[in-house]
Amino acid sequence: MDNQSHDIIDGEVCTRLSDTELLEELRRRITRNNQTVEELTVLNTELRDVNKKLEESESLKSHFISNITNEIMNPFTSILGLSRAILSVDKEAWKKVIQMVALIHSEAFSLDFQFRNIFFAAKIEAGEQTPEVLNVDILALVDGLLDSFRYELRKKRLLVNFKDESPSKDAGMAFKTDPLYVKLIMANLLNNAINFSFENNVIDFTLRIENGEMTFAVKDYGVGIAEDRQKIIFDRFARGDNGINSVNRGHGLGLSVSKAILDLLEGTITVESELGKGALFVVRIPESELPVEGYAAESNEIFFDEESF
Repeated sequence: MDNQSHDIIDGEVCTRLSDTELLEELRRRITRNNQTVEELTVLNTELRDVNKKLEESESLKSHFISNITNEIMNPFTSILGLSRAILSVDKEAWKKVIQMVALIHSEAFSLDFQFRNIFFAAKIEAGEQTPEVLNVDILALVDGLLDSFRYELRKKRLLVNFKDESPSKDAGMAFKTDPLYVKLIMANLLNNAINFSFENNVIDFTLRIENGEMTFAVKDYGVGIAEDRQKIIFDRFARGDNGINSVNRGHGLGLSVSKAILDLLEGTITVESELGKGALFVVRIPESELPVEGYAAESNEIFFDEESF
């Protein structure tokens, strides 16, 4: 027997729902409402997360601007002060002059290094960076890099223990990649290793080129990186030691720039670290398949070379 009844409203026949059908319709609507509430809850949570990340990003940017202002202005102030002091030194006091010139070099080196990362980060944001692939003499590149850092290493009495572990000694003579990109990655890792190493120590730097892939690792025996910081050190503006009063220089840009470069080169970077026992960074870069535009014996456009003195 049909439990439905009919009413005539304005000449149209409207079907009344049976009790069973009415309950089923209510269930459907309750379920739909519950789903809507769940979706809104998820959206609300996502919006809160986005707002939190935006707030953190703004805070990080503000902290970055404060840090970078100090790290640019302080060296400039030192350079100006030292330059004035040199002008007033007696001609016979050459030892004092040499000491001040060494300090000027250190401050200028720091500025040059930081500006390279800042400008590269700006170009990445603008989408203007593309690799320029050359046949690169990697060993010559590393040799030039270590030479450019010799004064920074001397200040902390550090020794770099470099080993080429490539099966073939000719493997690194013409590796197809962008020399400026590779050298900036290596420089950032070496700079971090120097900054966070204890004095009178060593830094291990190993290189291996095999089967169309270059792997290099930089290992220091310094302060190390806390496990919770290891997850974010490749983020823009993040630092391994995030304390306001940190004694180590740097503004948390080098590793994020290195990660961005590796994305362009289709490479990878990993870190292993333990507090008080140093950090190990390992980079892998495949040989480029892009057209080769020439040969680079040594990428000496980055940092200072011998002719700068």
